[in-house]
Amino acid sequence: MAKEGLVVPVSIQMLIVSNGPISSVMVLQPFEEETQPGIFRVVPIWIGTAEATQLSVALDETKLSRPMTHDLFLDALTNLDARIDHVVINNVKGTTFFARLTLQQHDRLIDLDARPSDAIALAVRQKAPIYIEESVLERASFPYVLRNRENDSSIEEELDKFHEFISTLAPQDFTDEDS
Repeated sequence: MAKEGLVVPVSIQMLIVSNGPISSVMVLQPFEEETQPGIFRVVPIWIGTAEATQLSVALDETKLSRPMTHDLFLDALTNLDARIDHVVINNVKGTTFFARLTLQQHDRLIDLDARPSDAIALAVRQKAPIYIEESVLERASFPYVLRNRENDSSIEEELDKFHEFISTLAPQDFTDEDS
């Protein structure tokens, strides 16, 4: 059972940007010990194509000639002597994830409700930490098995299997029977 309010740092393991009728997916992986030898948890979050594109721009550190919405927001924060402190994915209901974006302005912390895709796109741009509450991790994660790299010379094969695993998931896999 998860301790209330306990957070785990995460990183973006993979981002699949779709331009078709299927949603894009952002896959988060916690920085944690293996749950069992060779088994890690991952959290897939379905996001829109526009949100995935914004996140891709941030991850690739692409510089565009004109500011994107997230860049404009960060510029406004900077001019207000504020910065992104951290992001916490704090809830999930069915396929919908919720996040809190925490800003720091001098000695004051400002907590904002945000979509995870927006909050993470901002955090990536400012290299701010991203967390997920343990209770959300327990409800929304899937196990992912990594084989011993010393015995498996094919990293590409491992990545292909991971991509296949993610592509078989659908938002319906996350329906919460309690909601």
